[in-house]
Amino acid sequence: MQEEFLHYIWKYQKFNTLQFVSSDKEPIEIVNPGQYNKNTGPDFFNAKIRIGGQLWAGNVEIHIKASDWYAHHHEIDKAYDNVILHVVWVHDSAVYRNNNTEIPTLEIKPYVDRSLENNYLSLIKSKSWINCESNFSEVDDFLLDNWLDRLYVHRLERKSQRIQELLVVSNNDWEAVLFKMLFKNFGLKVNANSFKSISNSFDFSIVRKLQNNNLDIEALFFGQGKLLEKDFEESYFKDLKERYTFLRHKFTLDNSSVAQVNFFRLRPSSFPTIRLSQLANIYAQRTALFSKIIEMKELKEFYDFFGVGTSEFWKTHYTFSKSSKSSNKKLSKLFIDLLLINTIIPIKFSYAKTYSNSVEDNLLDLVQNIKIESNSIVNKFLDLKSLNKSALVSQALLELKQEYCDKNRCLYCRIGNSLILKK
Repeated sequence: MQEEFLHYIWKYQKFNTLQFVSSDKEPIEIVNPGQYNKNTGPDFFNAKIRIGGQLWAGNVEIHIKASDWYAHHHEIDKAYDNVILHVVWVHDSAVYRNNNTEIPTLEIKPYVDRSLENNYLSLIKSKSWINCESNFSEVDDFLLDNWLDRLYVHRLERKSQRIQELLVVSNNDWEAVLFKMLFKNFGLKVNANSFKSISNSFDFSIVRKLQNNNLDIEALFFGQGKLLEKDFEESYFKDLKERYTFLRHKFTLDNSSVAQVNFFRLRPSSFPTIRLSQLANIYAQRTALFSKIIEMKELKEFYDFFGVGTSEFWKTHYTFSKSSKSSNKKLSKLFIDLLLINTIIPIKFSYAKTYSNSVEDNLLDLVQNIKIESNSIVNKFLDLKSLNKSALVSQALLELKQEYCDKNRCLYCRIGNSLILKK
């Protein structure tokens, strides 16, 4: 048994009767269970409890065993002086306040349906991939669809918090925040941290000054990414190096804190050289990125806008040292989908939330038109139950796994709740 389960029972009043009796045989009526407190202090504030006909207003503390009151040293903590009821699973000891007055105790175990307890324990003690793995397929479709929609919005809200933090350090420059987020996501999983460190190694104002000059932007990106430190005979490489030397002196650039980019276990089309050239091309060919993505609504608009390739040299190369068969190396729809999922939709959501604009329905329509992501977590869920094949579902499933399943938060999950309450 865990206190978290007792908090859940008390908060939502999951009892099989409303006729309670205290450990001293006095009748108890729960007028208001109080406000749940997740911080230090009593578990529920501002409760209203009628005990033996007398209405009390104050706090409620919950423990597995009554003696936990002393194990947690509440008897010497003034924060607990206003506790009007001690709610416990097992009453093994009377407890007293600092002034030696006894606190009424309610042992709730006799009032909780045995099926509720058994369902909770079977979930929480599960050793499966997720606690409800054996029951996931039984979950009502309507309940699951609504929960996944809510989980996706939860995920956007968490990402929005990180965007707001970036805004603070970027002096509320949305364009600069978009740049940092795009840069990191162009690195994908393997080079995300490296690319993030590159974008943090110089101010976005430099990109603004170099905009419309592809070679200068490439020189900045490649130079700060430590990709111009060796020597190659290619004239393109020498040109980049010369440009970067000038830029480094002009803007007092420093790349000592930049993490080394990785080529290992990457397909050539995802090499950091290709991704940096593609990103440089976006900023050379597209102006006012932020305002334009805020205006765009249809998926095709984003595919057209971000469908850029590399500079000429990279059409026949993947590295500086070796040529290859010529190809345009344009950003694929799959890659643009990832940019939409991880950067564009979150920043559009955060912008709308900041300025109290309602675009949630439009964003939900947009993400529902993007193909579902394929990864080990999403694929495992799809093995358990057939679900809609959209990016909203895959993002919601990632949120479910990371924020609920992995943290055993079944009590706060609508799926877990439905299984716990199942008769």
